[in-house]
Amino acid sequence: MHPATRRAIFRRLQAANPSPTTELLYTSPFELLVAVMLSAHTTDRSVNAATRKLFPVANTPAAIVALGVEGVKPYIKPVGLYNTKAKNLVGLARQILELHGGEVPADRAALEALPGVGRKTASIILNMVFGQSEIAVDTHIFRVCNRTGLAPGKTPREVEEALLANTPAEFLKDAHHWLILHGRYVCTARAPHCPTCIIRDLCEYKHKTQARPRPAEAKRLARALRERRGARGRRSASRA
Repeated sequence: MHPATRRAIFRRLQAANPSPTTELLYTSPFELLVAVMLSAHTTDRSVNAATRKLFPVANTPAAIVALGVEGVKPYIKPVGLYNTKAKNLVGLARQILELHGGEVPADRAALEALPGVGRKTASIILNMVFGQSEIAVDTHIFRVCNRTGLAPGKTPREVEEALLANTPAEFLKDAHHWLILHGRYVCTARAPHCPTCIIRDLCEYKHKTQARPRPAEAKRLARALRERRGARGRRSASRA
């Protein structure tokens, strides 16, 4: 993709959403870390349903450790794999207390050493909490970047490296949010909404979906098709 096209894509995404942010609910770096960790293999809606009940009771590392694994489980049942995530959450909180003075670390290696925290979660925390130019590549971003030609890659890491290398500096901070929201609501896995996509003319996807006709138009087209088939049938009969 030409650099000018890439810049135009981000410019349009920025114009449509000047101040993008996560859909996860949080009020502190630790709450965000917990929410992102819980969001693996589940929806933001499910995570928010869980943290609305959990955070009023325990929203600090010390409170989570005091609650314990069995105490955490009932609060996070709406999320997938909650048994494993409960163990990771308590382990994460304990490690933050013991190794980082109760504060979320600002170092990638330290973040990825926490139970349940992988590269994607660490990138989100580094970006949103500490203002670093990091891009976390999830399934939505992976799909958008490969479809559009923005940053093709066979693995999430390849896409991440391509985005970091080629995204204009002024768009790096918010690129993650623009791309994930675009993949979640426009460039969906099934039947992407290409006709209403704001970057349709810049996208390199070869299989763009077409606009569906309105009900009245659909009826008119169906009627015309039936008439055409009827005319063909009459011509065939006359030849016979």
